[in-house]
Amino acid sequence: MNMTTVAASSSKSMEQVLFGKPTKAKSVERVVFWMFRLATYFVLLCAAVIFVDIFYKGGKTLFESEFPFVNLEFLSESPQTLHVFEYEGQQYELSDTKFREFKETIDETIVTETYAYSGGGIWPCIVGTLLLVLGAMLIALTLGVLSAIFLSEYSRPGKILNSVRLSILNLAGVPSIVFGIFGMGMFVLAFGWNVSLIAGWFTLAFMVLPIVISASEESMRAIPQGLRDASLALGATKWTTIRTNVLPYAMPGILTSSIIGVARVAGETAPIMFTAAYALRDQLPWQGLEHWYDFFFQGVMALPYHIYVVSAKIPQNEFTSRMQYGTAFVFLFIVAGITLASILMRIRMRKKYRW
Repeated sequence: MNMTTVAASSSKSMEQVLFGKPTKAKSVERVVFWMFRLATYFVLLCAAVIFVDIFYKGGKTLFESEFPFVNLEFLSESPQTLHVFEYEGQQYELSDTKFREFKETIDETIVTETYAYSGGGIWPCIVGTLLLVLGAMLIALTLGVLSAIFLSEYSRPGKILNSVRLSILNLAGVPSIVFGIFGMGMFVLAFGWNVSLIAGWFTLAFMVLPIVISASEESMRAIPQGLRDASLALGATKWTTIRTNVLPYAMPGILTSSIIGVARVAGETAPIMFTAAYALRDQLPWQGLEHWYDFFFQGVMALPYHIYVVSAKIPQNEFTSRMQYGTAFVFLFIVAGITLASILMRIRMRKKYRW
């Protein structure tokens, strides 16, 4: 065999490898690629179906065809009983307040069908949800960032530190119902706070604390050591270095933890069921107070607990279905708004502090 034949054979083999039939490894790679791709598409499709269903059915509750095109009663009133009746050939669906006003205009006795929690609106639920989220995240971010600073900047590497980090990660996997029972036993009963905002705040804060600590610590540890060394070499103290050269650059990661925390705090039902939420409360937390500090020791209505009540605690019908989907629509809108605000803050901080 001459050199020309060998060169031609080698060239042919190379062409088969590059352009010929796919090898077994390439076939496996293609199969794995399509498995991942189809799994992603399946998850996105399921999410799209759920969101479209909520937006379509909830939109019919929240929006109207006439000006102002928004159901203001649904967004501004408390949940009430719905009265459904027929009068002079016309079908009426009135909340308890409007039904009493209607009865004053006529002299006849009206027989109605009543549906609990199917009239009025969800304004107290919106207020209660916002208060729970803001209070819990304020506590969680304060305690979580302080703990992360200690673990990242002051603690000494060793078995004790590894045990603490492992315990924090384990706490992140504890079911929310366990935190609810813990909050009821400690804050509601032992501390005597009863079902109140402050009991709900601390219970929810402890629930998301492991997430905040872990994400914040990882963000701080990712900051180059050279930034710290340069600051210390110029005579700055340890705390000044952390405050000026670590925390600002770690802020995007801290905000990421807050995004995850907000989504979990806002969506949890079990913890607030034991510590903070009422099924029905006409007054807002700041109404009817004898002292200013009574504000912290009052229970509130909340959107996730309200969805649970109207979905599982009362007979189901077309009117309760409208309340369920309308509440879910508003709930998703609020969570998306808070999350979007956190994302925009994170983007702004990331552009401002680059390393």
